[in-house]
Amino acid sequence: MKFKKHLATLFLSFTLLLPGCSNISIPTNADAAFEHFTLELFKQDVASTTLGLHYSIQNPEAYGISDTTITLGSYDVNETASLAAIENCQASLNKFSRKALSKENQLTYDVLSYYLETSKEGVAYALYEEPLSPITGIHAQLPVLLAEYSFYTQDDVDTYLALLETTPDYFASLIRFEHLKSDAGLFMADCTAGNVIEQCNAFLSMGENNYLLSTFEERLASLENLSVEAKNSYISQNKTVLETAMLPAYESLISALTELKGTGKNEQGLCYLSGGKNYYSYLVARETGSARSVDDISALIEKQIAEDILDMHDVISENPTVIEDVSTTVSTSPEKILEDLSEQISSAFPAAKDVNVEVKYVPEALEPYLSPAFYLIPAIDNAIENVIYINQGSSLQDIHLFTTLAHEGYPGHLYQTTYYAAQDPDPLRTLFNFKGYVEGWATYAEMCSYYLSSLEKPYAALLQKNNSLILGLYALTDIGIHYNGWNLERTEQFFSTYGIEDSETIQKIYELIVGDPANYVSYYVGYVEILELKREYIEAKGETFSQKEFHREFLDVGPAPFEIVRKQLLGT
Repeated sequence: MKFKKHLATLFLSFTLLLPGCSNISIPTNADAAFEHFTLELFKQDVASTTLGLHYSIQNPEAYGISDTTITLGSYDVNETASLAAIENCQASLNKFSRKALSKENQLTYDVLSYYLETSKEGVAYALYEEPLSPITGIHAQLPVLLAEYSFYTQDDVDTYLALLETTPDYFASLIRFEHLKSDAGLFMADCTAGNVIEQCNAFLSMGENNYLLSTFEERLASLENLSVEAKNSYISQNKTVLETAMLPAYESLISALTELKGTGKNEQGLCYLSGGKNYYSYLVARETGSARSVDDISALIEKQIAEDILDMHDVISENPTVIEDVSTTVSTSPEKILEDLSEQISSAFPAAKDVNVEVKYVPEALEPYLSPAFYLIPAIDNAIENVIYINQGSSLQDIHLFTTLAHEGYPGHLYQTTYYAAQDPDPLRTLFNFKGYVEGWATYAEMCSYYLSSLEKPYAALLQKNNSLILGLYALTDIGIHYNGWNLERTEQFFSTYGIEDSETIQKIYELIVGDPANYVSYYVGYVEILELKREYIEAKGETFSQKEFHREFLDVGPAPFEIVRKQLLGT
């Protein structure tokens, strides 16, 4: 899981930041003019929120950004303004002759054009969006992002404390948005509201052990020029603002959600809402980056599941004692696993960049509510410093720890992010969140890692195919619930056909998917699209096929929808 500024709803949508872009003064040279244009868009976006700016750029002044407003942004909705902003930017983009641009700028042009068109389609579905989903909701992610807010200078400390004071205003905008959703009959299911309230209460229950207190002191200690008195003063200010702004904001959110709970008109999939099936189709397209219809995606998933089952059968047939004969023991040190993986991938992947990675652990109080692990994307001008969080409450051990760190680290998120950053891409490209590409790649990396482990190859293959199968079942369930209208009973029937009959577990899966539509689909479909692209690439290259070259070309494209990636690799 990639964890940073582009996670939905923490910052103003890109579509809200473009009204003035058609008035930008630009040079006359085509490439220089286009790069000036995209840089202005980048600056407008990252400067719109303090967290977005801080996490995107370590040195804003080098990009001509200064004197920005301290804010978390706002989740207020203005569909007319959003649509006008997108159309203004499309008009500005269309003034450039794509043919006159360099190959690299043509790629940026295509990605921006796709992104704007997708955003334009999504304006009509603004109230269907859910900023408080149990998996990726801002209520769960904001504390972690604040805990990782680096202090490079004393000004950063002052900005951080001022930012905490704006939390009530931002949460008030979230509450207004949830009221609008309720008025429109689009408020979240009761089980989802209950989960979000429980997560917020968990944050409040930390009390004096709140990690925003301890991590503040740790970050403050890195500022050598601050006197002891100044540090003590800051520590006191941080405690005060946490108690008077941050925690009350969470209390207000809990109160609002408790009041709104029960006003939702639907406890099942999106297809039961008016317009919900069309929204889900849009959401799948946006989240996966796939040009296939939902029905075609469903067929693609079923095809991959069938292949995985057949492959598992073949492995067992050829190795009847495979399960009994093999141990799953691998290194238990995350740092050692990451080091080994960074070296082992060199035969099939381009060389990893020389960067630092720190492994941290999710605070115990939040373990039940956060992902098993996640990677924090570094600033584009400081990609050498990287952080991976591990959730010890998820019981990650042995091969599961190994493959999870492959997903988050090498050759997954950390590797893909730092490799692409080293290509010095147009800064605007770093803002686009093409989840199918990035999570699909990390899932693909996770699957590859089984064969990099110390496990014997037959057992590694069996585990890999089983993991792929389970993710495929989750993705099909996502489509079943939100597109085909499966209720809990139908979901249980589906899993029972694959020998999974734990009703309690299935209900948790059902509620999780109801609260976060298209999440599992984005991971799995992104992964399967890469497999399909690889098959086409192998066919096109024939005997000259090189796995390392395929990976290099895919990574060189950078995050983008798969139709653009396919065109870059295959010319079709």
